[in-house]
Amino acid sequence: MKKSLFLLIVFCLSGTLLAVRAVHADWAYSFVVNEGKSYVISDKRVEAEEVDSMIGKVTKYSDEEGTYSGNFSNYYPKGTQYYSIKGVNINEAIAVKAGNGTFIRADYNGEYAGGASFSWSILWSAAGLLLLAALLFIVARKRR
Repeated sequence: MKKSLFLLIVFCLSGTLLAVRAVHADWAYSFVVNEGKSYVISDKRVEAEEVDSMIGKVTKYSDEEGTYSGNFSNYYPKGTQYYSIKGVNINEAIAVKAGNGTFIRADYNGEYAGGASFSWSILWSAAGLLLLAALLFIVARKRR
């Protein structure tokens, strides 16, 4: 009976750990974040002579839906540079240097709600692992 109960608890905890893993989902649109501002990638090119000074670059890339801190992108790789556009306020649009050397316009979409460094899934995974380790320790002690 005790062995059956123990196995049931182990299977439940294992199932919980597997269920809590990060969900891979598609973003609604491609974007970049610079200094807390979110910009939606458009299909409009910006000519090189319209590009002004560099204002930042991608410091974190992920294609997994979530919230991230820093200058983040769900489309461009780490290191991709952002530039201001001559005559355009950065609260309206910026230019993003694409891999082929062209510049793509990214339109301001408001403040980015990301930056949360706390993850509930990590907390639940850690709690599940801690419980599993405690149960294994108790069982091992009782067998001696």
